[in-house]
Amino acid sequence: MKYEVQEHLHYAGIPSWNHCPITQDVEGADIVVMGVPFDSGVTFRPGARFAPRAVREQSLIACCFKYPWEYKLADEAKVVDYGDVGYWVGAKATEFMVEDSYKHAKKILDAGCSLMTIGGDHTIPYGPVRAASEKFGKLALIHFDSHQDSTKSETKADGTRNLSHANFAYDLQEEGCIDPAHSAQVFIRTEMTECGYNVIHSMDALDMKPEELAEKIKGIVGDMPVYLTFDIDALDPAAAPGTGTPVIGGPSSDFVRKVLRGLRGIKVVAADMVEVLPDKDPSNITAIAGAAITQDIMYLMYEARK
Repeated sequence: MKYEVQEHLHYAGIPSWNHCPITQDVEGADIVVMGVPFDSGVTFRPGARFAPRAVREQSLIACCFKYPWEYKLADEAKVVDYGDVGYWVGAKATEFMVEDSYKHAKKILDAGCSLMTIGGDHTIPYGPVRAASEKFGKLALIHFDSHQDSTKSETKADGTRNLSHANFAYDLQEEGCIDPAHSAQVFIRTEMTECGYNVIHSMDALDMKPEELAEKIKGIVGDMPVYLTFDIDALDPAAAPGTGTPVIGGPSSDFVRKVLRGLRGIKVVAADMVEVLPDKDPSNITAIAGAAITQDIMYLMYEARK
């Protein structure tokens, strides 16, 4: 008797991103998913190093349907799982992560693919943003977060920077990779250094309809190439309790997904999903939200390619 493989047995098989092939041969791929299991840059609760594995696992159930999109991404786009990069233990772990993730991001982008990185804490954008800026020029940043992550990193005695997840937004615009005037930090509910970004605070954002908020963001970024970074703590802790620095007063997952659908037409060239802490959420709802939102961002990437 011949048996057909049953698509929806989500508990079986190796948990690559949504069962896509695991390979570092990215030739011909539309979107490459790359994990960076790193959390040495956190200032509060660690554990995001386990997120790439958890988000991949939950993608098997969260990403097998097309809703709310009109087509199934896996049926149209060639997506591959690159595996994990940037992991190291020791005093130079941060420097290694930044250099290694940059090297692999550059390889992926230079091959003509779009890059979706799964962290890890919010230190991980350094490498991918630098690689994307080298290829596409100055980037617009769409930054979903409850924090601005825009404090300037400290320079150490040896001339290197002491990087954490609170620094990337300041440092990367100072380096010239990001144009803050055409960038938006959305759902912010803490105060740091604004350094030129368009800051949309959470209460203001939630007073808008999702479609209105999306149009506001689109008006800011215009037709620039976009790096989209999504910190899961942008969501209210009721929707994403498994994160390192939760802040009340954020949106629901439904609101965020409607905003993302409203962003269709922007030129997302690379993106990341960060700050999921699986061990703080035994229900897996945070990793499920992370997986579903990651795929929504991948739809934006694919439609930008088309």
